[in-house]
Amino acid sequence: MAVLETIRVKFGVVITVLIAVALLSFIIDPTTLQSVSSSMSSKYDVGEIDGKAISYTDYQADVEKFSAINEIMTGSSAQNEQQQSSIRDAAWQALVDKYLFEKNAKKAGIHVGVEEMNDIIAGNIDSPVFTQNPAFLDENGVFSTDMVREFLSYKDSDQSGRLQLYWDYLVESAKTQEVYAKYLSLFTQSNVTNALMLSDKMAENNNTFDVEFVMVPFGYAMDSTIVVSADEIKAYYNAHKKFYKQQASRDIEYVVFEVKASDSDIAAANQALVDVYDEFATTENMKSFLLANSDRAYDEGWYKAGELNTVAAVVNDYVFGDNASVSEVLSNGNTFYAVRVMESAMVPDSVYVKYAPATVENVDSLLNVAEPMWITQVPGYEAVMTAAKNSKVTVNGLVFNVLDRTAPVAKKKVAVLEKTAVASKETVNGYYAQANTFATKAAGKYENFQKALEEEGVYAHPVNKMLESADRLGAVEHTKEVTRWAFEAKNGEVSNIFTIDNNYFIVAALKNIHEEGYVPVSEVSSQISNILYSEKAGEKKAAEISEKIAGLSDMQAIADAIGTTVSTKSGVTFSNMSAQGLDPKFIGAASVAEDGKIYGPLAGSIGVYVYKVTGRDTGAFYTEDDAKMADAQMTQYSTQMLLPVMMDDAEVKDNRARFY
Repeated sequence: MAVLETIRVKFGVVITVLIAVALLSFIIDPTTLQSVSSSMSSKYDVGEIDGKAISYTDYQADVEKFSAINEIMTGSSAQNEQQQSSIRDAAWQALVDKYLFEKNAKKAGIHVGVEEMNDIIAGNIDSPVFTQNPAFLDENGVFSTDMVREFLSYKDSDQSGRLQLYWDYLVESAKTQEVYAKYLSLFTQSNVTNALMLSDKMAENNNTFDVEFVMVPFGYAMDSTIVVSADEIKAYYNAHKKFYKQQASRDIEYVVFEVKASDSDIAAANQALVDVYDEFATTENMKSFLLANSDRAYDEGWYKAGELNTVAAVVNDYVFGDNASVSEVLSNGNTFYAVRVMESAMVPDSVYVKYAPATVENVDSLLNVAEPMWITQVPGYEAVMTAAKNSKVTVNGLVFNVLDRTAPVAKKKVAVLEKTAVASKETVNGYYAQANTFATKAAGKYENFQKALEEEGVYAHPVNKMLESADRLGAVEHTKEVTRWAFEAKNGEVSNIFTIDNNYFIVAALKNIHEEGYVPVSEVSSQISNILYSEKAGEKKAAEISEKIAGLSDMQAIADAIGTTVSTKSGVTFSNMSAQGLDPKFIGAASVAEDGKIYGPLAGSIGVYVYKVTGRDTGAFYTEDDAKMADAQMTQYSTQMLLPVMMDDAEVKDNRARFY
C-alpha cells in the first residue's frame, strides 16, 4: 500500500525504538523499571501497577500490538533482541501510564479534551508525535495537514486495520505526551527563584574562610574497651530501616567450561583454506566462490588504508603494503585469511547528491525539487561513490544526480577468504565430559560442589546479589536460564549442566537467597557495628583530647599538648566540600564558627579536630548563572524522579524478568 511504503521510506531502517519510549526518555531512565521491581505478584502475572495485577496474557497482547506498530513503522517483521526488549518496555510503559500516571494526573485535574486533541492533530498545538512524524511532512520537511488528511483517507479504505491501529497509537501517544507536559509544568513553573533568593544563594556560595586546626586521626588499631551491643545494632537498624530496603536477589557460584578449538581443529581450519586457495586466486565469480567457501561474504565496498583493520590488522597491512595482488595464507589467532585485491581506484569519501525513484515518468522534475544531501558509502550503492561529478547513475531503482564530491583518495576493493577454527564435535564432547564429571561429583549439593572444585582443580566464580533480570555471568551472555534456575532453586542446591550458545557449559550452586523487602539485621550487623564503633571511638577520642587541652587558649599550645602540629587552610568554601581534601564534618562546623574563637574537640569522619577560623572573604566566583544552573538541575532532577516516586509509592512490581 502506497501510504505504508511512504511511512517506511521516510522513517528509514534506523528507526528501531517506538516513539512513545523516545518521547518519555527524558522523564524516566531505562533502569528505573528494574529499580522498582519486586517479587512476583502471582505465578501468571508479569507485575502489578497500583494494585492492578497485569497478567502475562494481557501484557503479551500489548506486546504484539506494539510489535505490529513497529513493523508498520520500519517495514520489517524481523526484530533483534534489542528491538524486542524496546518493544516490551514500550508496552510496559503504556501500562504504567494507563494505570498509574494518567490516574494521578486526573486527580490533579489534568486532562486532554476532544478540542485540544483536534488542535494537536492539526498542528495548532505542537506535538512531535504529529509535527515531527515523517509520514506527515511535505517535500520540504514541514508538517502538513494535507498529509494528515491523505493518511486518514488511506486509513478509512484500509481493510487490514493496520493503519487504524497505527493512527490510534499516534493519537494515544500524543495525548499521553500532552498530559506529561502539563503535569511536569506544575513543577517547573512553580519552581520560582526570585532576585533575593538568587542574591542569597550567591552570597552563601561566595563566602570563604581561613582556618587553623589540629587533627588527631582515629588510627586503625581497634579499642577493646569500646563495645557495641546487639541492642544498639538493632536500635540503629530500626531507626535507619528505609536504607536497608532490597530487591529480591540471589548469591551463586558457578563453574564455566568454555569450548575452545583444539590444536587439531586449528590445523583443520588452516588446511580447509589451503585446499581452496588456488581457486580463490583465479576465480572469476568471487561472490559465489566466497559464499560457498568462506566465513566472510564478498564485500563490494571501497576501502582506504586503515579501514580493513576492522577485519584484521594483517589483512589491512597486506592490502595497503607493496605486495602482490594475492596474498599468501595470513593468520590472526585461530583465524586464517587469504586476500585478493580486486580493484584499485581514486574514490571520494562522500558525495553530494539528489535522488528520486527511477520508475516515475517525471524523474527529472523530482530531481529538481529534491533536497540535496551528502552521503557516504552504503552497501549496494558503491556505484554512486565512483560516479563522475554532474553525472546521473541508476542504482537499485533510484536515480542519483551527483552534484559534488569530496577529494578522491586511493581505495581498493578486496576479497577476503576467511576460515576460523571452530571446535569439532569431538572437542565439544570432551568439554561436556569435563562438565558432566564435575556435575556428577557435585550431586546437587553445595558441600559436594566445594569438594568437586578441589578435586577437579577448577575455579568457582562468585556472583552476589544477582537480580532476576540478569542475563549474563561475567563475559558469558544469554545466561537467563541460569538466573531462572537460581530464583526457583532451594538454598544449597546445585544445578545440572547449562549449555550456553554451544560455547559454554555451566554448573551453578545457590549459596544464599535474598527476599524482596528489607535486608535482615543479621546481614548488616557487622556494617552497623562498624558505624557505631566509629561514633563511640570519636566520642572517646574527643573526650580524651578535651581533658588534655582544658584551659588552653592558644592553638600552638593545644598542638603541643596533644603531640601534633598546627595546620592552616585558606579559601575554604562550604559549597564545594568534596574537592578540598578536608573532612566534610569539619568544613560544615567551621563554616559557621565565630571568627577568632577556638572550637572543639570535634569528632569528624577520620579524626578529631580543634580549630579556629582566622578570617573570611567574599568573592565573586559563584555567579548568577551558576545559581540559575543549580536551580535548573534541581528542577530537572525533580521531573526525572516524578514517575519513579509514583511507582515506588504505588508499589509497582515489574516481574517480566521471569517470562523474558
